[in-house]
Amino acid sequence: MFDDEDDYSKPEQLPIYKKGREIFDIVKTLTDLIPDDNEHLLTTKGFMLEDAANLTVKVAGAEGADLFDIRMEAATIIRKSARDLIVQLNSLDMFGFEEVQYFDLLRREVEEYRLLFIEWVSGFDKWNYVVDRWGLFNPPGISPFDADVP
Repeated sequence: MFDDEDDYSKPEQLPIYKKGREIFDIVKTLTDLIPDDNEHLLTTKGFMLEDAANLTVKVAGAEGADLFDIRMEAATIIRKSARDLIVQLNSLDMFGFEEVQYFDLLRREVEEYRLLFIEWVSGFDKWNYVVDRWGLFNPPGISPFDADVP
């Protein structure tokens, strides 16, 4: 992915982080068009801004942690946030948001993010781990009951 080892210590240089930042800017611009007198739309706005922020915040956290289970946990939150952004477009539409012509732009950007996400997750080191005692994010063949030392 990167030739220079220093690129890994700067999450903001990663393509997935940059795309997440672009998505946040789009969501911010889109949600700024929400009228202040519609409580349902304002609630959705809050959810959308939080989900959009997760696309960069969780990448940075995963890059800093470096352990497989922590990275996978962040990836799971990112996936949920990205998917929720698209679902929330339906909420905006349902509650009377009029600027629906911008929805396809956000959908395209999230799809580009999804492809970057696949590449990013494939680079996780499965063998840099501690045992996940909950059993969700262990490397293949590792049980939540295994010893702590890989």
